Amino acid sequence: MAKKKSPPSNLIAQNRKARHDYTIEETLEAGVVLEGWEVKSLRDGRVQLRDSHAIVRKGEVWLCGAHITPLNTASTHINPNPVRDRKLLLHGSEISRLIGAVERRGYTLVALDMHWKHGRAKALIALAKGKKQHDKRAASKERDWNREKSRILQRG
Repeated sequence: MAKKKSPPSNLIAQNRKARHDYTIEETLEAGVVLEGWEVKSLRDGRVQLRDSHAIVRKGEVWLCGAHITPLNTASTHINPNPVRDRKLLLHGSEISRLIGAVERRGYTLVALDMHWKHGRAKALIALAKGKKQHDKRAASKERDWNREKSRILQRG
């Protein structure tokens, strides 16, 4: 039985629905280009990744659909846009590999979580394939069976 990876200790937000809707093939950690008010909101935990995904545009990777709620105490001279596209920082070789996977093989780039690493905001993105409804049911049944099996083993 594979050991579950524990989430990063400095977790900001997690997209749990992504693991339910997609089969995760490969994960990558990317830096996120943020504005000052966004960093303050992240430190306060005001980010939602439920409908977020990444796209490749003109050789760059962008995080779309991530909602960062501005703080009330944000500066008055800026006009914050909570759902703007944010650039992801990756190496050129990683970007070219992602382009090949997304355009040629039909993968989707999904944001799994955001976390702090050495004081910098990072996004964990994944190459994923969409699950069909019957795949979701099978995964749910397997998860329930494993839970029941561990309960039986603990009793006996």
